[in-house]
Amino acid sequence: MPTLTKNRLLRLLQHRWTDESDLKRALPGAAVPHLEQKVRDSETHHSGEICVCVEAGLPLSYLWKGLCARDRAVTLFGKLRVWDTETNNGVLIYLLLADHAIEIVADRGLNTRVSAAEWAAVIEGLRADLRAGRFEPGLIAAVDAVDRLLRQHYPLTEGQKNPNELPDAVVLL
Repeated sequence: MPTLTKNRLLRLLQHRWTDESDLKRALPGAAVPHLEQKVRDSETHHSGEICVCVEAGLPLSYLWKGLCARDRAVTLFGKLRVWDTETNNGVLIYLLLADHAIEIVADRGLNTRVSAAEWAAVIEGLRADLRAGRFEPGLIAAVDAVDRLLRQHYPLTEGQKNPNELPDAVVLL
């Protein structure tokens, strides 16, 4: 059984105190519909699928096991079925408010074509906006950056349509 150190206790409290009200402050009013429209518009230009997920705090089981935002993002990548696209080019943009953590998980089809440095640049751009409290503009810029990568590697040809294999709704947890 893991011991409850001071740091673990503080992290546990931080995640329990960060809740739905923090999500609403980060993405108020029309921010969520605006992000959803951005994802919808993006997917008219490439065959990829983008999923945006913002979570207030980790579930207690993750905290107790000492797991991190990356572990949660990979789990949600599966639970949200982002991996389940015909050409393996789904992308999850994950933001964990309690840890101020950002993760991007891309399916194998896209991940083999995009370098770690390119993904790091997307994350760093989002991180700068988030530090300044610009959640909506930061997430929109991240969607735009992923859109550019998907257009580069999975563009739609003239007259081709993306069958929209995943919901465009922003997932708030």
